[in-house]
Amino acid sequence: MTEQRFDNVWDALETSPADAANMKARSTLMIAIRDVVEGWKLTQADAARRLSVTQPRMNDLLRGRIDKFSLDALMILATKAGLTVEWHVVKPAA
Repeated sequence: MTEQRFDNVWDALETSPADAANMKARSTLMIAIRDVVEGWKLTQADAARRLSVTQPRMNDLLRGRIDKFSLDALMILATKAGLTVEWHVVKPAA
C-alpha cells in the first residue's frame, strides 16, 4: 500500500482539483463568517436578521454544514457580515 500525503483535507476528499478549490474557498468563508457572527454576541435569531437569513439557515452556517451553502451564497453573507473578500489567483509552478 502506498501512502499519500495531501496539503489539505479537501485535496484528499474531492475528486478533482476544481472541486477541492471550491471546497477550500467555501470552508474558509464559512469559518470567517462564523467568527464574525460569534463576535457579535447575539442570539442566532438576531444574527440571522442582521444577515437577512432565517434562523435555521444561521444554524446551518454556525454548525459548519458546508453542503448547504454555495460559494456565491457565502460571498454574499461575508459581505453582509462586513468582511472584504479578496482572492489571489496564481499560475502553478512550472
